[in-house]
Amino acid sequence: MTTQIFQASTLYGTATLAAALDSGCFRPADRRILLVCNNATTPETTPGLDEMPGFERLRDRFDEVVSYNAAISPFHPGGWAPRPDDLPLWERYLRHEWRLADEDVELAVESIQVNPSLSLAQIFTGAPVTVYADGLMSYGPTRNKMDPLVGTRVDRVLHLDLVPGLEPLLLTEFEVPAEVVATPAFTKVLAELAPSGDGLPAVEEPALLLGQYLSALDILSPGQEEDLHVRMLEGAAALGHTEVVFKPHPSAPARFTRSLEQEAVRLGVELTVVDTPVLAEVLYQRMRPALVVGCFSTALLTASALYGLPVARVGTDLLLERLTPFENSNRIPVTLVDATLPELGDRAAVAGQRRGMDVAELGALVRAVGFAMQPKILPRLRRETEAYLAKNLNERTLRYFKRKRLTSLALPGGVPAQLSFIPRNATVRRMARKARGLRRVVRR
Repeated sequence: MTTQIFQASTLYGTATLAAALDSGCFRPADRRILLVCNNATTPETTPGLDEMPGFERLRDRFDEVVSYNAAISPFHPGGWAPRPDDLPLWERYLRHEWRLADEDVELAVESIQVNPSLSLAQIFTGAPVTVYADGLMSYGPTRNKMDPLVGTRVDRVLHLDLVPGLEPLLLTEFEVPAEVVATPAFTKVLAELAPSGDGLPAVEEPALLLGQYLSALDILSPGQEEDLHVRMLEGAAALGHTEVVFKPHPSAPARFTRSLEQEAVRLGVELTVVDTPVLAEVLYQRMRPALVVGCFSTALLTASALYGLPVARVGTDLLLERLTPFENSNRIPVTLVDATLPELGDRAAVAGQRRGMDVAELGALVRAVGFAMQPKILPRLRRETEAYLAKNLNERTLRYFKRKRLTSLALPGGVPAQLSFIPRNATVRRMARKARGLRRVVRR
């Protein structure tokens, strides 16, 4: 007997798994369990993915649906990990709870480098693991240095072809191969979800704005995020869109919507806010937006790559500057969107859907940024990164790196070694402050 356990925390991820199953990415099994993880800050008050509209249309791919939260209660899935000495006890307990007996177990998990996926892989010691990626982070390096006892058990990384031709960096330190989930299978699954949005407004070909709630991740302040949404609205209005739909993040506060409503009145734009918790892809099929605007949401790439919709980005320059630390796993998604999609304020680029780098140039950039993010995980990329920076570092590409980071890694573009004492020298800093003060006085 073989049981496959599919761990999921989002409806998008479940749709990815459904598409992978439909297209034969998983071998037959005697039993398939969907393990639902509610990773919300307060899961007790936040609906799980199995309570979202459209889930029932994906349910038939699985024999059972069980709750990970219930199994480990009162612990939180994202904050709890079993002690090493307790792993055999937890495996025995979960096998009892999920009626696994002594069956062979195969795992399919998301975000293997963090809990709850990592805990599952550690509990079921010896089980082969498939990692599936439901977003842009798979194109970046593994977030943390992983235990080889887990990393060497990963058979493959399943991912959507959101940037056609680009190879993921995730788990390449273990030489894990990447495998694409067929785009037609995924869009077919999403088409099944489209009728689920019964509470959606009847709007045709609007400009669709995508909210992300970045202030919850401490990437932006709440005020900056409100300003970002206003910039999206102003940019869409400047391009002539008079009908705009805003899809807020499900956890975002209501004040984000209120500030947009006030700005819409000032601009003379008809604003509709989608309160129904549905995937952006459902809106693509129901509304066929004339333009999709966002910061660095994965949904921007699905709109462009999978649905052929016009897209525009806004705020990526601010995000590239503010993301800390440099190894922040959002850096690759921001880099991909910034390097490939037109900026909302560039009317000609948006109208012509002019793209930035081709896939070869983009791949070289992503590998260089990936090495700079995780040099200890990807040491094999050092020479390639040095060659890339020596040849390609300019005003356009420098935005994706930090001088301080390049200096600390002794990479081209950093401060020369003989001058590295300057930032740490108190006398030099004091003289620089005086010089800036004198310059301001002269300007007055």
